Amino acid sequence: MDKNQQRVIHSDKKKNIEFGELDPIREQEGNLLSQTEEDKLMRLVLEGDKEKLEEGKLIEQSINQSIFSFNASDIFENLVNNFSVAQEIYGESFLRVISGESMDSLKRNIKIPEFQRKLKDKISSKIGSLEDENLIDEHGIVTEYGNEVAAIKLYMDELNELESKGLIGEKINKKLSRYGERKDTRNYKKGDRYKDLALKKSIRQSIRRGHNQIEKEDLRVFERESRGKISVLYALDSSGSMKGRKIGLCKKAGVALAYNAINEHDKAGLLVFGEKVEIAIAPTQDLMQILRSIIKIKAKRETNFVDTIKNSINLLADENGSKHLMLISDGLANVGSDDPKRETLNAVEEAVFNGITISFVGINMDEEGEKLAKKIVEIGNGRLYVVNDLEELDYVILNDYYSI
Repeated sequence: MDKNQQRVIHSDKKKNIEFGELDPIREQEGNLLSQTEEDKLMRLVLEGDKEKLEEGKLIEQSINQSIFSFNASDIFENLVNNFSVAQEIYGESFLRVISGESMDSLKRNIKIPEFQRKLKDKISSKIGSLEDENLIDEHGIVTEYGNEVAAIKLYMDELNELESKGLIGEKINKKLSRYGERKDTRNYKKGDRYKDLALKKSIRQSIRRGHNQIEKEDLRVFERESRGKISVLYALDSSGSMKGRKIGLCKKAGVALAYNAINEHDKAGLLVFGEKVEIAIAPTQDLMQILRSIIKIKAKRETNFVDTIKNSINLLADENGSKHLMLISDGLANVGSDDPKRETLNAVEEAVFNGITISFVGINMDEEGEKLAKKIVEIGNGRLYVVNDLEELDYVILNDYYSI
């Protein structure tokens, strides 16, 4: 396998991942969502408002499915007229929450008149609740508040996922720390991480000083080589083929990247592209800004790598330290001149000239798409990850970030 290419394969019984473990993730230092506006949103989490968080999940699912407004009559009629088509339009998660029924129950009973009457009432009641809570407006369109509640729910779900996978906190181990290689030791000072304590040398110093127990002044910590700052752009393909669960898991991986980069005192930015670049956020340490934008991503039309790469050059122009672009896509470049592939590679060369490295995360790509992706990372001095199991996507994204 080419050194620039790393493939991720998954089976239900065993995970087989061909790259090493991730570096340690630094413990939190303060509340990343501490601003007044965010405090109001986080209170609903702390107060355990499960109903509102469930509604936030419903909004997230509607966006992932490219549903532009909540209309009770349309949803009900689509379910009754053609259940299979409705399932394709709305997705299973959306239908479960909006109806309060399991998919088996809906499929089995959808033609029963009494069930239909109850179902219509449930859907109308749920949409009425969304409007009462100001999550949607009188036209059924999601409000800014609705987007923010959905963003908080997405954030919570991904942090829980990271913790369960061992991608956050004390479960992550690696010989080389994310903060650089261990070198010499020095005396402890306020603000040092407890993970950097040199226990054996601290004990020796305590014994040498004749102390019966280790005192604060006995503590020694490892010094580490500086790793430099990183500005990373998460560039997500929002073309039509990404609709549904695929784009939902890509959003969660973007949250994982932003959370960890900001927690590492690096910067994260966002590019969302289809036929053209829809969202462009320069590298920042404002997590909520990233969350607000990620939650709104909807699948659109075609795939334009050229504009995305050129936008990355502009967004990273004023950044110091390492500059890195992650391209996440399931398809080929199909927008541009008569030869979009050649134009894409020309844009990659321009990015490299401007000090940017480029990695590519390909989702269930065909052979032709993989060939182009391989050329992109060869020129871009990055890595290629071919992902066949979307549940591994956040792991892959973090692995690329920690390898910069």
